[in-house]
Amino acid sequence: MPAPVHPKEALFAGEKPFPVIPACEHFAGSEKLITKALDLQERLGAVFDITCDCEDGAEAGREKEHAEMIVGLLHSPANRFAMAGARIHDYTHKHWKKDVDILVGGAGAVIAYVTIPKCTSVAQAATMIDYIQATAKKKRLKRVVPIHVLVETHGALHDAWEIAQLPGVQVLDFGLMDFVSGHHGAIHASNMRSPGQFEHPLVARAKSDVVAAALAHGVVPAHNVSLDLKNAYNVFRDAWRARNDFGFLRMWSIHPSQVQPIVDAMKPDLNEVATAAAILLEAQEANWGPIQFDGELHDRATYRYFWELLQKARITGVKMPEDAAQAFFD
Repeated sequence: MPAPVHPKEALFAGEKPFPVIPACEHFAGSEKLITKALDLQERLGAVFDITCDCEDGAEAGREKEHAEMIVGLLHSPANRFAMAGARIHDYTHKHWKKDVDILVGGAGAVIAYVTIPKCTSVAQAATMIDYIQATAKKKRLKRVVPIHVLVETHGALHDAWEIAQLPGVQVLDFGLMDFVSGHHGAIHASNMRSPGQFEHPLVARAKSDVVAAALAHGVVPAHNVSLDLKNAYNVFRDAWRARNDFGFLRMWSIHPSQVQPIVDAMKPDLNEVATAAAILLEAQEANWGPIQFDGELHDRATYRYFWELLQKARITGVKMPEDAAQAFFD
């Protein structure tokens, strides 16, 4: 009897797979905060990424030393999951290429991704991406470095659909604070937090456009930070609205206390995970032909949905039935 066909082979042959990455991205700037984030990752498990920040984290005049410090941490035993990326300086900053030289040149094999901030056009994003990948190629890396692009300017929002199509782009990040600031007071500062950040027409339109552009091109849309550092429920509520009202599949964290509420809000429903597991196991038995489950017809279209859901369950730490875990992940 032939071995069961795995859903990766049966459902997505020849297609670009949708990125399966954590639903939370935690930002840390200093060596102390990055180390604390790596310690938290050790305790919670591989349920969130860490973005080591060169843009806001580096002291002026010490950009080189800061990037070199990040390279050291990326190579350290503390980075056991290899789930740490870095945000470089923006296109107008004189050090952005040196950031790439140091980070990709020194840690290209282990860096999870490179985040590009404050692009004002698809041309800027393309130039930076080309330099990143050329640096990787020069170092003879056998991978394309995943790229995350921040959409936080009028120009980037205008070009979001084109940016999402650029080679290597894995995530479109929405940057709320810079986006609001770029409106010169036309959007009040109160709309940098809830409920305004979800209800102001200009902000809601921008978020919807970023999600639509990302998902249309197989890219993960990531939501901006929650400014609340004290109330975990408010962070959970922001993440829940981002996920369920707008379709964001990932969200930033700026404080260790925010990580778990974001992960919890982004998790798939436990009952749906159990249903997905049962349907996929029956589908595999039927060699991925159509099946009837609880009186409903299911075929490859729904199988794809449920397979992606199971992958999201795994990356967010949701327990799934053991037989499905063994069949699809062990």
